[in-house]
Amino acid sequence: MAKITAAEVNKLRKATGAGMMDCKKALVEADGDFDKAIEILRKKGQKVAAKRADRESTEGAAIAKVNDAKTVGVSIVLGCETDFVGKNENFVNLANQFAETALNYNSKEEFLAADFGGMPVADKLIEQTGVIGEKLEIKAFEKIEAPFVGSYIHAGNKIATLVGLSDAVEGADVVAKDVAMQVAAMNPIALDENGVDQATIEKEIEIAKDQLRQEGKPEAMLDNIAKGKLKRFFKDNTLVNQIFIKDSKLNVAQYVKTLGDVTVTDFKRVALG
Repeated sequence: MAKITAAEVNKLRKATGAGMMDCKKALVEADGDFDKAIEILRKKGQKVAAKRADRESTEGAAIAKVNDAKTVGVSIVLGCETDFVGKNENFVNLANQFAETALNYNSKEEFLAADFGGMPVADKLIEQTGVIGEKLEIKAFEKIEAPFVGSYIHAGNKIATLVGLSDAVEGADVVAKDVAMQVAAMNPIALDENGVDQATIEKEIEIAKDQLRQEGKPEAMLDNIAKGKLKRFFKDNTLVNQIFIKDSKLNVAQYVKTLGDVTVTDFKRVALG
């Protein structure tokens, strides 16, 4: 049996994040073969992941990242089971590293297959499930591209948002962050009324009509009054029409226009839960 040194154990611990005793046991089982020991630890992770497959990963960290050129942004949620793990510095660092990698990919599927320290992201999640002892998964993946992209992460990594602007003018960084904060706080369902799906519109009209009938309004008046209520729904629930949270005299579109001929092109919001 190969003699396992403290230096080898420490090297494996640094490479995998596993505990000292787990690393020593893996090296002993692998007869000192470093790569085999990593595989043993990963297999342990797979077993843990299988046991926890039905657990809910409702805690974690929501992270938003923007590239250096401020033209591409990505937001992800790395989910775990407990708030204790979700607030752990190493866990948050891992989420940030995942987000940096995610900037280079266009979908969750591409990202999960991407290389992360010599293994696919999906395998890294399994490995870390074994290390941490909780189910880990990528719960959300969103990406936008625009002439200027800004981001915002709500305190405690509970919500992460991205906003795209039509031009990278002076002051775009401040405005994009303000609008990203608006998205975090107000959770709009679409960019504008054109982005609201027809099923939602029909549902809101029907709700409005039912309310009006209960108020005793004549049936002939319902369509016109319901359309007015629908306009209010768009104002409350679509980003560019919402009242700007930092200045109630402006809606979001008007606030963005303080930069000049600039509009919001897209937004994304991810959150725990």
